[in-house]
Amino acid sequence: MQRIEVSRYQWHTYAMTQPDLNKLNAEQLRALVAQLIGNASTQEMQLQTLQQRNQSIEQRNQHLEAVNAKLSHEVLLLRRLKFGAQSEKISPLQRSLLDDIIEADASAIELEWADLVKDESITNKPKAQPKRVAIPAELPRIKIEHEPENTQCRCGCRLKRIGEDVSEKLDYTPGVFSVEQHIRGKWVCTDCETLTQAPVPAHVIDKGLPTTGLLAHVLVAKYADHLPLYRQEQIFGRAGLPIARSTLADWVGRCGVALQPLADALRQTILSHPVVHADETPVPVLEPGKKKTHRAYIWAYCTTPYADTKAVVYDFAPTRAGEHARRFLEGWQGKLICDDYSGYKASFGQRITEIGCMAHARRKFFELHEASKSTLAATALEHIGRLYEVERQVKALDADQRYALRQQHAKPIADALHTWLIGNRQKVPDGTATAKAIDYSLKRWSALTRYLDDGAVPIDNNQVENQIRPWALGRSNWLFAGSLRSGQRAAAVMSLIQSAKLNGHDPYAYLRDVLARLPTHKASAINELLPNNWQPETVGKM
Repeated sequence: MQRIEVSRYQWHTYAMTQPDLNKLNAEQLRALVAQLIGNASTQEMQLQTLQQRNQSIEQRNQHLEAVNAKLSHEVLLLRRLKFGAQSEKISPLQRSLLDDIIEADASAIELEWADLVKDESITNKPKAQPKRVAIPAELPRIKIEHEPENTQCRCGCRLKRIGEDVSEKLDYTPGVFSVEQHIRGKWVCTDCETLTQAPVPAHVIDKGLPTTGLLAHVLVAKYADHLPLYRQEQIFGRAGLPIARSTLADWVGRCGVALQPLADALRQTILSHPVVHADETPVPVLEPGKKKTHRAYIWAYCTTPYADTKAVVYDFAPTRAGEHARRFLEGWQGKLICDDYSGYKASFGQRITEIGCMAHARRKFFELHEASKSTLAATALEHIGRLYEVERQVKALDADQRYALRQQHAKPIADALHTWLIGNRQKVPDGTATAKAIDYSLKRWSALTRYLDDGAVPIDNNQVENQIRPWALGRSNWLFAGSLRSGQRAAAVMSLIQSAKLNGHDPYAYLRDVLARLPTHKASAINELLPNNWQPETVGKM
């Protein structure tokens, strides 16, 4: 026990303030004891509160240190790629693409870190702001005036306009640059000298040069038309104003961070449906400091053609491991339409039901017939063709009607095909191409025919395979993804662009409006900006 020493004066002062215990009766003693216990309890509660607050601060600091270490590692990798030894550098064409990715990733990292520490008392030296591109005086100007709603002062006097502030933003329509002049009049009360001025319009890039129209154009050109930024730089140069790739990349990185919450909300929308398509495709990713790429994967998930909501979400992952699918589908229960890839298998069970793809089964027989003109393959194709003919007839019906007609027409065809496959398998030697084609269908027969028992389930996985095609097209233009972060950014933006197309929207009009509304839009109402909920008549220019 720690020894506490006090002076004679301190002890005398303390004793004078305390009651004489010898003069207290039993009730007074009990009251005194209760008071002492209460004081001790209060102090203990205060101590617990302080300990909890201290623990929370320590956890916050540990989280920031972990994130800082992660982001610092990414920055080091980016610097190594950009300023590495000559022996580690890559071809000039790949160099152009990589520089764009480095700039975009760096901008995204800065925004994410700034968001993490915005509530912390961390003082860093402010980053020097890049110089804005000088806008040529000969470009046409479009004046947009912003004036106060009320020109009467609170004191009752009329306000007098004494001047204005003018800010310019660069806009672009294919082949033509123009300039938006935002004019904010200054109004003053001559009596009380109060200055009134309309607020600066919110923008996705604070104090940025581009309008949301120009930002949308850059994003659509990069992620829908698959034009790398160095090509866009050339196109802008021919239009009269070359914009540096580093500037374009900075815009792309910042827009990617701003649009990520929409992609996250789109994922939740898809996982709210009981039937989901899934597929994956390889994407080359550059290995830091090396002259080669490794194979990453884009996983695609979308709603069915029969669902009221039309949406697709891409998930960029460094490998094809099934853990990525399990992470995306975590907590979801329903029917997953997919191919025979083993990465999905661990998810099947009580939560998720496997639905096979009849198109994959048909493809096995089609390839067999193309290679050897097999009559057995032709017969199998004929049976499967009759199943697809039933699907064409029930396509426009509701789920209950579709189920009834499938049971009446498609189920007998499927049963006959199953019996035929079993009978012919016994006649075919093991290991042959014919045996492999038959075995694929027989081993997955239950999964292939589950669509017959649910009118909300399609016969194949073609819906999501069609949504994978933009990535296959883009690979021939942008050659590789420069980093995991750039792949994830591309996945988020392309999810919104492709979902906008599915809902019949012009991706440019959609992104222009969404980027204009995001800075002031409530996070709780983010679903209003999703492509399946977006209203075209709300389009505004900024």
